[in-house]
Formats: sequence, structure tokens, C-alpha cells
Amino acid sequence: MSDWEERYQEGDVQWDKGEPSPGLVDWLEEHGDQPGGKVIVPGCGFGHDVRAWAQAGFDAVGYDVAPAAVKGGEEQTPESLPNATFRLGDFLDDEPFDAFDFVFEHTFFCAIDPNRRPDHVAACLRWLKPRGQLLAVHYMLPKDEDGPPFGADREEILSRFSPHFELISDWTPRSYPNRTGLERMFLWQRKT
Repeated sequence: MSDWEERYQEGDVQWDKGEPSPGLVDWLEEHGDQPGGKVIVPGCGFGHDVRAWAQAGFDAVGYDVAPAAVKGGEEQTPESLPNATFRLGDFLDDEPFDAFDFVFEHTFFCAIDPNRRPDHVAACLRWLKPRGQLLAVHYMLPKDEDGPPFGADREEILSRFSPHFELISDWTPRSYPNRTGLERMFLWQRKT
């Protein structure tokens, strides 16, 4: 189990690229005609993805277990984005404080202990409104036990989520240069 707060305090945040997920940026540009809604971003870090959602007109909540991440997200968010907010909490264990139209995760699945992956699926179901959508960027690495990140493949993701979600589409997104070809993006809709 990783101590995320300690990693933030020590500046060990190599996953932070200083900008939103390129795949998310492209998806928001392609789907800009959608009416806004509420989105939660678990494991939001410094909130680059949260701000991208907010700029696209959504009420976006960044959620993270590390106080330093939440503080950093707040500090990096301009007052001109009042629809981007941050909260401290554990997405996997907490009871939802609201119901969301979207859960967006960028490599959150691969950051958690693989034994908690069923909890991740259950949490997405808890936090989403009926027929809400899960948009996820997964880091497709070989399975190993020396994470995070922990490996995952398309077959595992499909087997875990398809009992509760309908797969709308999946594709290889534009990624950060060091992740080109290693990420896969999935759009799911909650079945009920």
C-alpha cells in the first residue's frame, strides 16, 4: 500500500505531468456539445483533469486521499473556475456526498492495490447516477506485484466492469509522450 500523502510531501509525483490527460482533452473537444453535468475525479492529484472538465462546462469535483494533493489542486485552480472544487476523501470507501453524471479516472485503477479493484467497481456504481457514465484512461502494463502502478489488461477491465456497465466504446487515446501506446480509454454507461 502506497502512502500517497508521504509521496506528495516528498515531491515523488512522477505521475503528475503538469497538464490534463491528452485523451481527456481530445474527448472533451469531440463531445463539447454535451450539456454539462456533475463529474467526480477520484485520485485527482493536483487537479489538471478537474480543471479541464470545469473549463468544458461541468461541475467538477476532484477527490483525493492525500491532503497535499487537494491543497495543490485548490492552489492551482483560478478563481475564474468556481465549478472546479476539491475534497479530501477515499473514493473506494466513502459514502457519496452527491450523485454524479460522470466518474472520470486517469490511471486510478492501476494505482490501487489489485485486491481493491472490486471495490473500485462498487464505488463507481455508488457514486454514479442511474445511467451515469464512467470515462477511464487505463495504463496497460504487464501484470506484476511491484506497483503502483499495477498492471492491467483489456480482458481484466472488461471482465470487472461489464457485469454492471455497458461498454460504449474503447480506443487508444493520445497520451503523454512516455505513455504512447500504453494507455487505453474506455467509456461505460451504468446499466441501471
